[in-house]
Amino acid sequence: MLLRLQTQALGGVRAGQGRPLALVLACLLALALAMGGDGPLPSLRLALFNAYQLHLPRQRASGPVQIIAIDEASLKEFGQWPWPRTRLTELIEHINAQQPLAIGLDILMPEPDTTSPEALASRLPPGPLRDSLAALPAYDDVLAAAMRRAPVVLGAAGFAHPEPGTSDALRVWPVHVKTPPSAAPASPLPVMRFPQAMSSLPLLQAAAHGQGLLSVNLEKGIVRRAPLLGAVGDTLVPALSMELLRVATGSSALEVDADADGVRSVSVGDLHVPTSPDGAVWVNFSAPAMDRYVSALDVMRGRLDASALQNKIVIVAMTGLGLTDYKTNARGDFMPGVDTHAQMIESFFDGAFLRRPPSMRWAEVAVFGAFSLLLVWLLPKLRMLVAVPLGGAIVAGLFGGGALLFARAGLLFDAAAVSCAFGLVGLSLLTSMLTAAVRDRKQSERALQVARVSAAKTAGELGAARRIQMATLPQAALSFPGETRFALEALLEPAREVGGDLYDFFMLDRDRVFFMVGDVSGKGLPASLFMVVAKALSKSIALRGPSEMAAIMNAANRELTRENPEMLFVTSVAGILDAVSGQVFLCNAGHDAPRRLMVDGRVEHLQAADGPPLCVLDDFEYPVQHYQLRPGECLCLTTDGINEAMDEAGNLYGNERLDRLLAALPATAAATPAAVVQAVRDDVRLHVGQAEPSDDLTLLVLRWDGVA
Repeated sequence: MLLRLQTQALGGVRAGQGRPLALVLACLLALALAMGGDGPLPSLRLALFNAYQLHLPRQRASGPVQIIAIDEASLKEFGQWPWPRTRLTELIEHINAQQPLAIGLDILMPEPDTTSPEALASRLPPGPLRDSLAALPAYDDVLAAAMRRAPVVLGAAGFAHPEPGTSDALRVWPVHVKTPPSAAPASPLPVMRFPQAMSSLPLLQAAAHGQGLLSVNLEKGIVRRAPLLGAVGDTLVPALSMELLRVATGSSALEVDADADGVRSVSVGDLHVPTSPDGAVWVNFSAPAMDRYVSALDVMRGRLDASALQNKIVIVAMTGLGLTDYKTNARGDFMPGVDTHAQMIESFFDGAFLRRPPSMRWAEVAVFGAFSLLLVWLLPKLRMLVAVPLGGAIVAGLFGGGALLFARAGLLFDAAAVSCAFGLVGLSLLTSMLTAAVRDRKQSERALQVARVSAAKTAGELGAARRIQMATLPQAALSFPGETRFALEALLEPAREVGGDLYDFFMLDRDRVFFMVGDVSGKGLPASLFMVVAKALSKSIALRGPSEMAAIMNAANRELTRENPEMLFVTSVAGILDAVSGQVFLCNAGHDAPRRLMVDGRVEHLQAADGPPLCVLDDFEYPVQHYQLRPGECLCLTTDGINEAMDEAGNLYGNERLDRLLAALPATAAATPAAVVQAVRDDVRLHVGQAEPSDDLTLLVLRWDGVA
């Protein structure tokens, strides 16, 4: 009973425990994932996208961009920066001689050249030298003339606040905004805006073939996204990368597709670059490529191959330490800022776009919802040893799927946010389940404690009942003090706390001894109570009425049948031994036949039962069997608890083994009833071993020794 209660109490958490709470949490998390912007966990999302770029860098399929670096070697050769504009003119002419598609200047020249002849003349007193210098062409004019002959694109830097040298006036080329007929564009477009920008001199702007923004987005000091389109004041300005592509392709304007949400794409010629609504793109970085850089010194000294820059997009930038703003990109590479523009153009040429369309967040919500519903339905049905690895496999699959989308299609799937939300749902469900398990365990412990108290109380009561029952059985050593004509020993071992077997013996008069063995149908407390009743009635009838064996058995049958509400029955062998003559009178009511142990060691089975068990037929008249014992012979009465005793394999002890044991006992006076009882008891125990007793074990041995 205790084991059954414990199993019911600790058998597990109910299958639906915690599901409503987990479903509510899943809905809230789905709403958080559906938010625009960088989502509920921007730092984690950006770290994941950085990891994609670090471990799955863009492979360079083409090299359309060459960076002419004004590096330490160039500065050492030609002097510190800023160089005279004539030196920059010389560099542009060397580059243009190789017929590049476009030349970008990642250099701002907002002030006139202080080394120009007119600038020097203004600082000299009047005289021939001053007049000679004033007659020379201005260096800015020289540079402007060179820029007219070459496809030069100037850079401009946006400023959030007006600064000395900034202006809201820029010379830019047309930007055409196209919108679907059914949707008016957002006004103004939600692009990166600057009140003013710092650019080169108006003279140089007028000579250039284009002008673009150099500014990029920094997210916690890291370059991940860059705008393709911005605005200075109310004027739309393309990024340097797109303006270089416009000049390189000979296009007259940029095309911008926009709708009510913002910018959808920026196009030049047949190149269409999808963007986010703010006109920015995720930059698809490759691993650092130093062959992308060429020293300005090598260009000026003619060390390059004659076609090294032909049909290339060239960007001139300062890379000398202390002259440029080095930036960390999404891969963690510390590179010059110009590298970002170069890599953007490379990725556009290779068609290796990184995209995170607005529909991606709905895809993430759908994936999260599907796996959450699967988790809520499946987790309560699984064991923890299966559920935890399954959850881990789902999370690993999310990250693996995100990496696959990045590598194959350039799509940015936020597996980090989806996995965190999925983990929170699983944690919520596990917490609810564990809370319920703790609550159920406490309830089961209380129920188990109550059951233990009840069991202890019942065990105490059963122990008392056992003691009372065993106390009603007579003890041979005390029942016949000084008796030498016969000897008797009996044993009763209940299979449970109390049993349904019985034995009894007592003197009817000076010369006759009554003895009986019985077995009540059933086991446990009902059988033990009926056993006590049967024993008491039989003794009462034998002592108060006729002392003949048949009369005693018939009267006992009638009395027990009348007082038997549970319809139990008793198999019994009862007899009377005349201690003077050795005559035995037996009645067998459905019981196993007694055994007669001869003096010579033979074992004889007496006549089998010649009547039904007691309480079966109330008017049955039991016949009497008559036997004559010789001095030293024994009667052995047993119940079926001996011959039906089973070992752990289910093998029965059997009548044959009992007969062999009895036949092997000493056939002398040494074979006392007590020795016979002990031998049988030990052999039965040896056979049973560690098996649970299957029935009560009862044995009575009576030996007649005769009259001395």
